[in-house]
Formats: sequence, structure tokens, C-alpha cells
Amino acid sequence: QVQLVESGGGLVQAGGSLRLSCAASGRTFSNYQMGWFRQAPGKEREFVAGISWSGANTNYADSVKGRFTISRDNAKNTMYLQMNGLKPEDTAVYTCAGRNIFRSEYEYWGQGTQVTVSS
Repeated sequence: QVQLVESGGGLVQAGGSLRLSCAASGRTFSNYQMGWFRQAPGKEREFVAGISWSGANTNYADSVKGRFTISRDNAKNTMYLQMNGLKPEDTAVYTCAGRNIFRSEYEYWGQGTQVTVSS
């Protein structure tokens, strides 16, 4: 089992920045591909960004490319999402997730943290 706890959400004005953190415990963090997802009210959950076990490979949803940066520190068992140039449409609950590198689907999920961007 892997436990994931997000932090860093909040209220910010459009154009502002936030950094989300995802602290992992329970198993060897570096064995897991990690990702960030978000869900806005009335919408489906969507993929935001993903990072490989080493941090060498990342990928992003088109809607956040160039504005968000995903990273991880395996020594601290923590993943981050730096969000710059925030827009009102980025408002959502952001959730981190993890999957073993040999699995194709995410199997561990955090509780989520609210990000609200005001116009």
C-alpha cells in the first residue's frame, strides 16, 4: 500500500502561482510512476501531468503545457506540481496518483486539494 497526501492548494488570482506537494509513504516511492489529475465541478477527472520513477521523463496535458511543471524528490518521497500563469479554468480539486512501474493504470490516489483561481 502507498499512502498519498496532497498539500498546497488554495485561492489565487488569475496569473498567480501555486505549488502543490504530494507526500508518499508506505512503499519505495522510486518504484512508482506518479501523476497529477484534476476534477472541476460537473466535469470528468482529467490527467494533468505525469512523471517517471526517476523523474527523467514527464508529460503534460495540452491545457497546462508551458505553465505547469511536475517534479519529484525521491529522497523526500515527495512529488510537486508548480503551477504558474493560473487561469480560472484551472479551478479544480487536484489529486496525486501513483502506479507501480509494471502496471498500466494508476492504483493509489490521494484525497485531493482544492485550487481556486479567481478572475
